[in-house]
Amino acid sequence: MINFHVKRERKLPKQVRNNKYSSRDDELKIDCGKCSGLCCVALYCAKSDGFPSDKPAGKPCEYLLNDFRCAIHHELKERKMKGCLAYDCFGAGQKATRSFPQGVNWMTKPSDADEIFAVFRILFQMHQYLWYLLEAVGLADDENTTREIERLIDENERITGLDVRRLVEVDLGGYKSNVDRWLKEVSFKRGSDRRESKNKNVLGKNFKGANLEDGDFTMSLMIAANLKGCKLDGANFLGADLRDANIKNTDLSKCLFLTQMQINSVIGNKQTNLPLRLVRPTSWDDQ
Repeated sequence: MINFHVKRERKLPKQVRNNKYSSRDDELKIDCGKCSGLCCVALYCAKSDGFPSDKPAGKPCEYLLNDFRCAIHHELKERKMKGCLAYDCFGAGQKATRSFPQGVNWMTKPSDADEIFAVFRILFQMHQYLWYLLEAVGLADDENTTREIERLIDENERITGLDVRRLVEVDLGGYKSNVDRWLKEVSFKRGSDRRESKNKNVLGKNFKGANLEDGDFTMSLMIAANLKGCKLDGANFLGADLRDANIKNTDLSKCLFLTQMQINSVIGNKQTNLPLRLVRPTSWDDQ
């Protein structure tokens, strides 16, 4: 069973973190105007996941214009393009674009396309790790954990700052393993009763109004789950699949390890409260 409620001294995310990494969040915000449309060409997309059509990695979306804008961006909600609406690259798109000389992109220099796409995919992974680490460093409750997470943040900056040809040769396996280890340390060390759940499938489950404080939902399959009005302080959503989950009238402001992509994929409304790092999707405006 999922560990929904644990009696422990709660250490909630610091909404304003006073540490040397507090400005790094800005690097992880998307700026499509400074990107060369990488998410619309570099990635595999499936129509069943809410994209316009099945598309192999490396093939431009049929609606991608020559100026890298989307021809149907204003119609995505009406067309039920949930995959497009939910996607967030953690700022990897603009960073990958500026990693190459001005004017050089997959369209102007097709011979470099594979390398450009590889850089984008690596930076996406590294920026996602950084997102979690920047939250984890504010949650760490001992000097050793803080030091190790800070080391991983610094290593992240070193790797993402490499020349593109060195970047695509980096083996991220060891780095990912260390990130996973210390995120788990932060998630479960705080309180001896906190245990990782074995049953992670709560697809479509109705939790409406339940007390789920400190719940462990890491890597849980929560598609279309009803979380409306639930108490979620301290709940951990690291890697949870929240597509079409109902979070109307729900306070998520003190939840752990939520991402913009998760928030973009749920059903919220004006009464839904979010952590300060996250932005309210415009698709909620009429709900």
